[in-house]
Amino acid sequence: MTPLSNTFGIAVRNFTAYPEMPDVSALIDYGIRMEQLGFDSLWAWDHVLLGVQPNFPIIESLTLLTAIAARTKKIKLGTGILVLPMRNPVILAKQIGSMDLLSNGRLIMGLASGWYKREFDAVGIPFEKRGKIMDENLDILKRFWTEDMVKGEWMYHKIPAGVMYPKPVQKPHPPLLIGGYVDRVLQRAAVTGDGWLTYFYRPESFAKSWAKIRGFAKDAGKDPDKLLNASQLPIRVGKSRAAVESEMMEWLGKEWDYASWSESTKDSAILGTVDECVEQLKAHLAVGTQKIIFVPYRYETQQIETIARDIIPRLKHA
Repeated sequence: MTPLSNTFGIAVRNFTAYPEMPDVSALIDYGIRMEQLGFDSLWAWDHVLLGVQPNFPIIESLTLLTAIAARTKKIKLGTGILVLPMRNPVILAKQIGSMDLLSNGRLIMGLASGWYKREFDAVGIPFEKRGKIMDENLDILKRFWTEDMVKGEWMYHKIPAGVMYPKPVQKPHPPLLIGGYVDRVLQRAAVTGDGWLTYFYRPESFAKSWAKIRGFAKDAGKDPDKLLNASQLPIRVGKSRAAVESEMMEWLGKEWDYASWSESTKDSAILGTVDECVEQLKAHLAVGTQKIIFVPYRYETQQIETIARDIIPRLKHA
């Protein structure tokens, strides 16, 4: 068992399809309501420039989570995922440390190297070096959170003497879940990170990658049983699978992207009656998924309440 085992979070709709704009007040109210409904965590998407034609207006993830943290008490707050190479790691270390203090230790950081070259070009970060920058930024973050003084030279940072206090509430730092699919990234999740966060994976795909991650950890001398994981899954509950599948697939095709080099797919969608959805979700738990993060169909209130009332209790007692 890990701190994430048998826990269930939910995504927040911090991006919309143009011309609709995110409603900041409604998003904060949503976070408050998710805590009331008993979801253990709330997860925000992270991009700066999301799409061109069509484009998707998006509220910056850490800003939104800070606002929700100030209005809630228990619900954990996660990024699913934060594009780490596009962030200045020194500033980010201060920001995340401050957020962990403000929330009294409720952050879970999903981090990845990113896949939209246009975003990297716009912020002046070389896309082709994002893996190396990702590793260096992880090193800088963790050192500022755990060391009294940071000294060193990195690709883009020279720190002769850096002292950063206060430290995060969580020790040694907030959990760092690494998102991605290829073996190099899975190794990063196992060795450098605290575990893995994946997106729209079917149980068999999850099991294959999770076995690799555990193997990488063992080879590095880490205890694989202490690794964390979480899986983001789209879901729509209805009278039958046939009644909900067509509209769900249309939505997943219009508003979501899937890495061509991964096994991420809209076919991962959980669909059907409550009983059918519970059985499909049990298949994810059976292959070692610790935390499920629900992405409910169009974030409909009825869907969310059904998940909280009728599905999660049955999974907790499975």
